[in-house]
Order: sequence, then structure tokens, then C-alpha cells
Amino acid sequence: MLSCLDDHTEPSKPKHRVDVIDLFAHDRGSDEVVLVMNEGRPWDGSDERLYQVQEKFNAYVSFLLDGEMAAAHPEFVGKRARIELRCEHMPDARTIELLGLIHDQLAFQEIKMEVVVKDRQPVGRRSAEPKN
Repeated sequence: MLSCLDDHTEPSKPKHRVDVIDLFAHDRGSDEVVLVMNEGRPWDGSDERLYQVQEKFNAYVSFLLDGEMAAAHPEFVGKRARIELRCEHMPDARTIELLGLIHDQLAFQEIKMEVVVKDRQPVGRRSAEPKN
């Protein structure tokens, strides 16, 4: 079961649910299952935001590896998977460090990870630095 952040947030702050997959698709070109996270907030490097990112990735990986995807979409069993973090702003240094660690851990599970910053090319390397 996917976990959710504490619902006791300030009314002025929007809730950012970690238990929801923002977009699920099949990329026919690469024959990959793609799970997309959308992040429109500016990065602040806070412990809370890093925790939210980590928990969101945990939920996505759980969906892929713990049988939820297989049960809901058996037609995608055996397909390679890619998780994309699509963001409006370039991540800060602390977030880049965390994303690098997540990238490396996902590679052990044979799950690709890309960071896509608005108006920039996808980044699938060890860091979230934009490609030149």
C-alpha cells in the first residue's frame, strides 16, 4: 500500500501527495513503461522537500516492483521502466545530490531515471546537471 504525507498541513500550503502517480504511460518508441512525477514548486533544499521527493520515488518504485502495476496492467509485465521527474526549475545542490543517489539505486533495479527541467533536455546521467 502506498503511503501518504501527514494531512495536517497549513491551509495556505497545498498538499503534495506522494501516494499518487502523476502520469502513467507506455512509450512505444522505447517500449518502456513511464511513470512521471510533476514538480512545479521551486526547489528549496529543505529536509521536508527532500523527504517528499524520496517518498514519492519510493511509492513509484513500489508500484513497479511490488505487484501493483502487474495487477492493474498485466500487459506491461516484463517491460523496462523509466521514472521521469519533470520540474519547472533546476533542482538545488542538495536535491541534485539526492537525485544522484536515487538514480544509482534505481539502476540496481534496472529502472531508468530522468530529470526533465522545463525547456531543457532530459537528464539520465548520474547528476541532474543539464546536458550541453
